[in-house]
Amino acid sequence: MSALSDQSLTEATKEAEQRYKYLVFIGRFQPFHRGHKAVIDEALSRAEHVIILVGSANLPRSLRNPFTVEERTKMIKGAFPEKEAKRIHCVGLNDALYNDTRWLQYVQAAVRSVTGDISKDVALIGHSKDSSSYYLSLFPNWQSISVPNHKNLSSTPIREGYLMGATPTGERTPDSTRSVLEDFKHTEDYKKLHEEAWFIDNYKKQWQDTPYPPTFMTTDAVVVQSGHILLVERRSMPGRGLWALPGGFVDPKETLLDACIRELREETKLKVPEPVLRGSRHSQHTFDDPYRSARGRTITQAFYFHLKNDAKGLPKVKGGDDAAKAFWLPLAELDAKKMFEDHYAIITKMVGL
Repeated sequence: MSALSDQSLTEATKEAEQRYKYLVFIGRFQPFHRGHKAVIDEALSRAEHVIILVGSANLPRSLRNPFTVEERTKMIKGAFPEKEAKRIHCVGLNDALYNDTRWLQYVQAAVRSVTGDISKDVALIGHSKDSSSYYLSLFPNWQSISVPNHKNLSSTPIREGYLMGATPTGERTPDSTRSVLEDFKHTEDYKKLHEEAWFIDNYKKQWQDTPYPPTFMTTDAVVVQSGHILLVERRSMPGRGLWALPGGFVDPKETLLDACIRELREETKLKVPEPVLRGSRHSQHTFDDPYRSARGRTITQAFYFHLKNDAKGLPKVKGGDDAAKAFWLPLAELDAKKMFEDHYAIITKMVGL
């Protein structure tokens, strides 16, 4: 064996033996499965404390994120004996789509809420094959430990099957997860998600004979006046009852801006002349997170219209088309838990909140 090989082996052995005060595992755990547990088992063997950052916190229930932080914490801690569970600290972590800097701030704050100091003996642990590899580049000051994926388990097929009515197996999920899922199955929230899961399944079947998965193009209008934003309440699935930006799909023979103004007028009946709207356009931005829509790959172009303050008050609006109602909401009352898809992230990006 060469001297270089001897050195590499020694370094690998030291890494395997190194212990930490805190190891941080970031994930959504929708739901928590045995692959996740394998990572935490390794973390418990390598650290005094394990910090689980439970992602996508403070969002409405959806097909992608059906379970609350409290439910996921119950799945996670319930999978371990009491002595080990006391060393596990679960902290909700908000998403910050389209803003890595803000997300980093959220991660640092969540870790500090447990450690008191993010610079002391903290390292990351996770699967090498998933998005944790992307996280590593964002935290160069923290060491990282890569754990192989346990039996190639993934939350996505477990979650999708469950929401369609299947029962997860013990081979893939701990007893604690199955207990939470069984309880949740008897709730009104599950019934709504179950109905929406079948709706999406049928929706996607319309495109199953295409030569490749389709990509959809939509537009959304971010209309702000006097510290208020114009929103609609969705009338139909997906996201029925949630707040959303006025918007919709682009017709084949219209520009993005024309589509945005058309959808804005159809859904809100906004009493503002079109020339004024066009003259109030402040900026536009493309939002293309691959998972932003349950309906499939959907890219949206958002247009920000900043209307001038008016002593007469806010323009009149009325829900129409796909909107159950339209309304002006004070920006201070925006609530991510009530917003459809990534519309809260779009608003904060465009308006600068």
